[in-house]
Amino acid sequence: MWSYHPDLLATPVPRYTSYPTAVEFTDAVGADNYGAALDRIASATPVSLYVHIPFCDRICWYCGCNTGAANRTQRLADYLTALRSEIAMVAKRLGGRARVQRIAFGGGSPNAIAPVDFVRLLDRILTVFDASNPDISIEIDPRSFSADWARVLAASSVARVSLGVQTFAAQIQSAIGRVQPLADIENAVASLRLRGIEAINFDLMYGLPGQSLADLDETLDETIRLAPSRIALFGYAHLPAMIPRQRRIDASNLPDLRLRFEQAAVGFDRLTAAGYVPIGFDHFALPTDTLAIAAGEGRVNRNFQGFTDDDTDVLIGFGASAISKFPDLIVQNEKRAGHYRDLVGEGRLAAVRGVPIDADERARGDIIRDLLCSGRARVGAPMYRAARDATGAFEHRGLVKWEGGLLVIQDGGRPYARHIAAEFDRIRGKL
Repeated sequence: MWSYHPDLLATPVPRYTSYPTAVEFTDAVGADNYGAALDRIASATPVSLYVHIPFCDRICWYCGCNTGAANRTQRLADYLTALRSEIAMVAKRLGGRARVQRIAFGGGSPNAIAPVDFVRLLDRILTVFDASNPDISIEIDPRSFSADWARVLAASSVARVSLGVQTFAAQIQSAIGRVQPLADIENAVASLRLRGIEAINFDLMYGLPGQSLADLDETLDETIRLAPSRIALFGYAHLPAMIPRQRRIDASNLPDLRLRFEQAAVGFDRLTAAGYVPIGFDHFALPTDTLAIAAGEGRVNRNFQGFTDDDTDVLIGFGASAISKFPDLIVQNEKRAGHYRDLVGEGRLAAVRGVPIDADERARGDIIRDLLCSGRARVGAPMYRAARDATGAFEHRGLVKWEGGLLVIQDGGRPYARHIAAEFDRIRGKL
């Protein structure tokens, strides 16, 4: 059982899908920095690509993603034209130096576009980049998934599909604006498996309005029965001031911090008892999944898609709000789809904000990543003594231990991993 220490959880901390985080992005970094980073890529450098589709057939109230309603055919067509142009522009600038290992399609909901448009988009990438047999993944909305989509994904050699499930409790689905019967998920899973796509992810959430432990337990029952190869169990973050659509959610019955902690603990216990390997603080994978294998070999990484076995140092993002990451730079494209189209239409790179990463931030980022991904990190002499002091409250309660210069998160410290890692954050921590 995990011990509950509310004082250690009281201060909100980032999820650290990057370090520095997006809060540190400024408009002092932009297209020129992005272009220079692309130009520095050496021949045969392995890279991953991320393609953002900022549209959904229906907008869920809880969602913090950059997305809008896919209800205007011309707007979608214009966006896809710009997206194909940006892909070609960046590929031309790279001049064949990058070797694409992975391609991820996210959103929004990539299946908000027509299957044929997805094929054209993927074909553009495979044509203009050096991409021999890349690992291809896609996020889908089960509510608008079809047999045609399943056939196209299989024919396109898509290896992994992530389904936004969130919860199977009907009353909670109504409370968050995402009504999707269990049959929608069952049909999507069956359709994918029928066509040979076995690597299926479920995204689940706890901390939802009115969600009880029994509600979560029932969702976990159905999830375990359907046996996805990976599961992400996220805590819902209610930020209506930043995400206006969340104002439609009744915040009066959101689970308190104690119940959220218990929900995370129930999820961990249920999924590990069902044979899933825990990855980091909120991911789980079957032992045969590549993420679980990577965890066993100490190769788990963390990027904007969460915990991953992707080990590339360069991630190039395409589309409105997409983020690109280099060893010394993070940049983000223009968020507004219309302005993004204008920039690309003028033949300009769409990056408009970001943050440079110096040697100190890289060292801190490595420690944060290692703590979150493997539960241990080597802390060098320059910050060792300060780090001992900063993690003292966690060490006193048996949540971490020090083995020389190695900081180790104990099993009971897993729910505190982000707070422990935050001590190494230059802005938020004590170091």
